[in-house]
This record gives sequence, structure tokens and C-alpha cells, in this order.
Amino acid sequence: MNTLAFVNNPVMLVAIVALVLLLFGGQKIPEMMKGLGSGVKEFKKGMSDTDDDELRKDKEARAKAEEELEKEVRARVENEMRTEREKREKVN
Repeated sequence: MNTLAFVNNPVMLVAIVALVLLLFGGQKIPEMMKGLGSGVKEFKKGMSDTDDDELRKDKEARAKAEEELEKEVRARVENEMRTEREKREKVN
């Protein structure tokens, strides 16, 4: 797939490059590309940070849910043990 769909032949590509050189000059183009590269790098970093934040929040939520489940199970087990102990005491 051709990313420059409007460029049908190499002559057009050379003409476009020449036009860009005339408009911006030979020294300005590397500065523009450097700025573009750093912009892409910052964008990727921002996306990575967002993913890291989402993963951290997900881990915290999962840990909290596990803790609550553990408390509930512990309370049920203690309640069952108390009930069994009371039954044994009534029998004795």
C-alpha cells in the first residue's frame, strides 16, 4: 500500500522534495524532523503512562476486592465455628 497515494511516479516525488527544500531550506528540515520525532516520542510516552496508570488502578481494585472477600470468608468461618461451639455446649 502506497502511503503517498497522490505520488504516481518518481518525478512527482522529486518535484515535491524540491518544493519542500525551496520553501523551508536545507537547515530547517532537520530541525522540523527532530521536532516531529520528539513529539512522537512524547506521545508514545504519554500513552505508555496512561496504560501504566490503568494497570495500577486495576491492580489496586483487584487487591481491595480480594481483601474484602477474605474478610467476608473469615467472618463466615468464625460464625460457623461459634455456632458449632454453641451446639456442643448445649449438648453437654
